[in-house]
Order: sequence, then structure tokens, then C-alpha cells
Amino acid sequence: MNAPLCAARRYSDHFHVEPSDHLSLTYDQRFLRRKVLTCEGGEQILVDLSQTMSLDHGGALILEDGRFIEIQAAPETLLEVTGPDLTRIAWHIGNRHTPCQVEQDRLLIQVDHVIRDMLDKLGAKTREVVEPFTPEGGAYGHGRTHGHAH
Repeated sequence: MNAPLCAARRYSDHFHVEPSDHLSLTYDQRFLRRKVLTCEGGEQILVDLSQTMSLDHGGALILEDGRFIEIQAAPETLLEVTGPDLTRIAWHIGNRHTPCQVEQDRLLIQVDHVIRDMLDKLGAKTREVVEPFTPEGGAYGHGRTHGHAH
């Protein structure tokens, strides 16, 4: 017989206790409201948040019994973008509202053949890599952007 699900009803982007387990989720999987997930240790939990949220790498779900489950960005297939004019390339990526992880000498985005074609035409070099994806937050430094309607 399976153990009953323990529900996670809150999320915290910081915590100061040792987590009891970890959830490794891709960028798309970290955007949720209600779903059953399996922790690294095998325990299944029911995530039941009051609203749809973007869970950040390093944040934690708080279970009903007070335990914390740490969120980790899972490796996924991404497009690494490099080139001589990375600032210009980053502008074009941002202008298309594409989530982007900004690093000193490269950008990481989700694989998209249309964006890849645009980047090739801009002179960027692209290659697929498998890494955790932690893109920049929204306009005010956190969360995801959802277009211009509010």
C-alpha cells in the first residue's frame, strides 16, 4: 500500500533549514499550481498552491507537516548562444519575450528552431547543450513574464 500524499501548500524563495528532500524540475515543470510530484527520495507530494507560480532554483515547497522540499533546476536540452555582439543578440532574444539565462560569455535559451534561425542570421553561434536552466526573472527581477496584458 502506498503512503498517503503529503501536500505542499506554500512556496518560499529562501529558507534556513536543511531540506528533507529535493525536487529536480525543468524550467517548464517549475511553473505550476496543482500537481503530484515525486521527490528525489521517492516520496510523492501533492503541490496545491493558491495560485500558479514559477518555482525558482534554490527555493522550497513547504509541506503541511513543516518539512521543506528544495527545488532544483533539472538538466534539460538548451541552446547555447555565443557571438561577437552578445548585447545585440540578447536584445533580439528579449524582444521576442524568450526566457534567457544571461552569462558573461554566452546566453542560454530553450531550443526553438525559429529563434535559432534568427540568431544564425544575426551572426550568432549556437549549439545544443544539456544543463540546468535558470533564466533571468521578469522586468522587476523575479518571476516570469507573460506578455504585456495585466
